[in-house]
Amino acid sequence: ACVCEKNKRVTNCRMESGQCRCDAIGSGVVVDCSTLTAKCLLMKAEVMGSKSGRREKPKDAFEDTDGLYDPECENSGAFKAKQCNGTTCWCVNTAGVRRTDKHDADLKCNQLVRTMWIIIEMKHAERNAPLNADSLKKFFTDTITSRYQLNARYITSVLYENPYITIDLKQNSSDKSFGDVDIADVAYYFEKDVKGQSIFHNNAGLNVSIDNEPVKLEKTVVYYVDEIAPEFSMKSLTPGLIAVIVVVVIAIVAAIVVLVSSNK
Repeated sequence: ACVCEKNKRVTNCRMESGQCRCDAIGSGVVVDCSTLTAKCLLMKAEVMGSKSGRREKPKDAFEDTDGLYDPECENSGAFKAKQCNGTTCWCVNTAGVRRTDKHDADLKCNQLVRTMWIIIEMKHAERNAPLNADSLKKFFTDTITSRYQLNARYITSVLYENPYITIDLKQNSSDKSFGDVDIADVAYYFEKDVKGQSIFHNNAGLNVSIDNEPVKLEKTVVYYVDEIAPEFSMKSLTPGLIAVIVVVVIAIVAAIVVLVSSNK
């Protein structure tokens, strides 16, 4: 037996050819513990975990699960382009984020559209003096390359505009080399770390510390930009989201898909 350091949502761990391999909970797909596990398999395991061994909730209680659903994964760990919940179906991007309106089961999703750009925007708590921008950039670049094994060439920007920290991860289909971790998987691990729900074995999450001073993050928002614009009808979008999309599209001439808000 061995311990899967990069994913605690696994079972039946064993050594094979000197590598620790385990079965992902929920799908049974074999994962390589030396690298990040695909987001689709992690979401599937999370849904299975949330169904098991907890007391029943009152019938009127509900949970906001817009970001979490029980996904259909390919054997490679990639999301299937079409996802369904009962008779309702929608198309997703490579980050598993919905990019169309919800339809009936006849919906066709011809291809899995690549998320080529992920923008992670964080806001830190109020403080007396601003952080040092160079130290902040070094901290996040070092963390993403070492903790999540992402090649530094995919981190295109770490910007500090007190109190906002914005990290740009860009990786289009032609960029990504064999063995490279995917930016969607990195963003998912990062988001869980920031929320104190780390996927790593025996890990309490990410301690953000700049120049030996702990930094408290108050809010994290993740934006996804796809290689092909999303296909939402305007009537299905809330006015606030339309405003965000319009402002961002004008600013960066690209297609923002959706944003997932997560408060720690």
